[in-house]
Amino acid sequence: MFCGTDFSCVRDAEAAVRKIFMPRIFLYSHTEGSTLLNMRIIIGLGNPGAEYEGTRHNTGRSALEYFRKTRDFPEWRFDKSLNAEVSEGKVGKEKVILARPNTFMNNSGRSAAKLVKSKKAAADLLVVYDDLDMPFGAMRFSYGRSSGGHNGVESVIRALKTRDFPRLRLGVSPATPSGKLKKPAGEKKVLDFLLGRFSKSEIVSLAKIFKKAGEAMEIAISEGYQAGMNRFN
Repeated sequence: MFCGTDFSCVRDAEAAVRKIFMPRIFLYSHTEGSTLLNMRIIIGLGNPGAEYEGTRHNTGRSALEYFRKTRDFPEWRFDKSLNAEVSEGKVGKEKVILARPNTFMNNSGRSAAKLVKSKKAAADLLVVYDDLDMPFGAMRFSYGRSSGGHNGVESVIRALKTRDFPRLRLGVSPATPSGKLKKPAGEKKVLDFLLGRFSKSEIVSLAKIFKKAGEAMEIAISEGYQAGMNRFN
């Protein structure tokens, strides 16, 4: 079963990732416009609340929590003005703000728009999310695409009034041994699948997936998303 995310209580990432992500949240007051200058922003999409933790649709949110813990970023702080959990730190010399919107998936853009003030600033944004059109374990960078039917990404596109921002897509669909997708068909089956939790075998694999995703995020921050594309796509 799942429990809290004190990764210090386990000795390896494989054991840690079996823990459902239930971080401690502190109140935080964000000074509008001041700390966001020259900062890279990573947004992990998902739904807030214990009932959604560990679900496939929260893969982006969970990957960002793994990144925060393994890169020694501070505990999440709830920012009222952003309606998001945030954590600020550095990757190399780059200042980075991690954000997990508490708006629910379909309104993720509300938080994103308060973090990203212009189309130009969207170049310093990276959105991490689950992708039903990719097999579980697959990972790809993309830029300038449509939402692909992902409501969270669609909300961000509408709020920022641009498609031109980097994304890191993490596959969640089942596949045959040959790699052919077996994604669910029909709205109810898709919803049930996305809001369902990973299987035990998938949970074990998540450690390697999140480790790779963390490396990809670091490359995107330090060298740019195109370098991430060249290395990981």
